[in-house]
Amino acid sequence: MAKISFYGGVGTVTGSKYLLESNGKKVLVDCGLFQGLRELRERNWQPLPFDPKELDAVIITHAHIDHTGFLPRVVKLGFEGKVYTSRATGDLMKILLPDSARLQVEEADYRNRKGLTSHSPALPLYDEDDAKETLDRLVQVPNDGSSIEVCDGISASFNVAGHILGASLVLVEMENARENGESIRFLFSGDLGHYDQPILKDPAPPPTCDYLMVESTYGDRLHSEVKSDDQLTEIIHEALDRNAPILIPAFSVGRTQEILYLIRELEEEGRIPILPVIVDSPMAKQATQVYNRWREEHDEEYASILARQKHPLKTGSMTTTNSREDSKKINKLNDARIIISASGMLSGGRVLHHAKRILPNPDATIIFVGYQAAGTRGRRIIDGEEEVRIMRDWIPVNCHIERIDGFSAHADWKAVIRWLKGLSTEPKAVFTTHGEPESASAMARHIRDEFKWNVLVPEYNQTMDLK
Repeated sequence: MAKISFYGGVGTVTGSKYLLESNGKKVLVDCGLFQGLRELRERNWQPLPFDPKELDAVIITHAHIDHTGFLPRVVKLGFEGKVYTSRATGDLMKILLPDSARLQVEEADYRNRKGLTSHSPALPLYDEDDAKETLDRLVQVPNDGSSIEVCDGISASFNVAGHILGASLVLVEMENARENGESIRFLFSGDLGHYDQPILKDPAPPPTCDYLMVESTYGDRLHSEVKSDDQLTEIIHEALDRNAPILIPAFSVGRTQEILYLIRELEEEGRIPILPVIVDSPMAKQATQVYNRWREEHDEEYASILARQKHPLKTGSMTTTNSREDSKKINKLNDARIIISASGMLSGGRVLHHAKRILPNPDATIIFVGYQAAGTRGRRIIDGEEEVRIMRDWIPVNCHIERIDGFSAHADWKAVIRWLKGLSTEPKAVFTTHGEPESASAMARHIRDEFKWNVLVPEYNQTMDLK
């Protein structure tokens, strides 16, 4: 009487889409864009394996585009229901989705002007009107474990996942889903954050469930034991010795705030000098305001800083850009400085203009502070490619390349095991998703080894019955 279909976020870390069906009702959990490899991006244009008009509701675990960025397309194709998410996630979506729409339109315009399309004309997946209509459907709920009905016979509760502000574990309860009339409780981990990280509370313990979907981004590896503050301190001093710039590609939501928080701490502790920090991302500026607004998810240290009327995310010499002209002026500076700009995987955005100037400079430094998906420029640089293509130009990679794994907003496999130990009863099945194939399979092995549970690694377009 109930089933789940995996239409994204399997075999890859992007495009998360999971369709729950019970007693004729259909609820989609997450609705993300595919990113990275061309074959993945092309899925965004393929016919959907479900009819958006038949969806009764959509649930969003957090605001990142790989979990939300396809939602305006689903609305454009006929979805008319409500979108349920946490209050902070809803506020971040109000920033991210219009921006994603603008990028879609700009990309289509660029392809039409340059003749880089097999379609005439190239069209965007959606535009700002579709994004606005999507946001009108938001129902923002507390991220505190309280339950809300999302459609007849299906309810959901949201609780802190610690990944970014607003990120949620979501427990979906389907009434009368079994033949004997009992309910089925399906828990989605969403993207799990680290324990003991700055700004946000730790992930909430997992509630009792019948089925569990858990992320596996770092299922085959552990984060470095070297502390992020020590790594960043050393990298900054080395760059200062060369009087050269540092470029940090970072997601506007989550990662940028973590970096600013740490740089401020290092300055206040006297471990690094105060030097110019430029945040070249209007979206990051807006997201930072949201971070300070939703205090219910802050950890004790962040809350105490705010209570002292200080700004936890403002360094000693920080500027933010608003216009493209402001962004261009950054590249005229010559002294040591830190530029933080999106996107975090060098897949688009203002960071590309900086990368064109930073990458060929043998004195400059680029620091990767998050996961780099297969097929992205960031991944190719980390894998050692000597040149990458940016805006039709081949750019040599001569700069210093650094990587700080401790900044990752994703739990590594040991942290996932720690979280799973909070379950009081064994689920009927655990599904490992949101990981490249090796990571998802490795996470499954770790869970089997630790708990002896039934763990499955689903495939794209696979449907499984829930009993």
